Amino acid sequence: MAQANRAPKAAGRRPRSKPGVKREEILRVAIEAFGRNGYEDAKWADVASAVGIGPTALYHYFESKQHCLYEIMGLAVADFQDRFDRITSAHEDWNEALSELLTDAFELTEHEVLRNRVLVAEQGLIGIHRNAPREEASRSAARTRTRDLEFAWGTFLARGMQQGHIPESDPQLLSRAVLGLYNSVWHWYRPGGTLELRDVGAFFIRRQLAVLGADPGLARGELN
Repeated sequence: MAQANRAPKAAGRRPRSKPGVKREEILRVAIEAFGRNGYEDAKWADVASAVGIGPTALYHYFESKQHCLYEIMGLAVADFQDRFDRITSAHEDWNEALSELLTDAFELTEHEVLRNRVLVAEQGLIGIHRNAPREEASRSAARTRTRDLEFAWGTFLARGMQQGHIPESDPQLLSRAVLGLYNSVWHWYRPGGTLELRDVGAFFIRRQLAVLGADPGLARGELN
């Protein structure tokens, strides 16, 4: 039986990545670049080179460098929300939930630390309307997620007040104070520096508990 004609394989041709996989790779590389070098100083063309595509091909996945930034910020806040929901739903005891929330927030990979640095450094940009449609959609989504997380924390703290675990105060202002203290870490902390993240976490958790007026014994002796 005669063999069917087959087109020869192109020598040396790299297999194409699925669009979703390539997009995730771009986000991962962009987080590393923005987190280590700063968003303004990181070159968009270098991100393209690192993932093996030409600079113009980036625009197939993102409308602009800033669109990519908004996506990173939205993903970072969404991850915090997921962790918050997981922990608060797992603990009926409010104090146990608070202790784990504060501890979990510092149990991060190096990549997650860099993502936090991007989120905090450029957080002001999510309040500025964009004319480009995809940029604006991602910016708006990141802003909504940020507000939802702040509201979730405020609701959680209000429950702690009602149960007598922390003093009565404005729960939304208190949530911003606690989250602001946490966010301040990512302005200066860098992976591989002189301070270990677990030591930074232990220090800041004690201060967060003090701001809340919560039991200082909720600070765990050691972060995992």
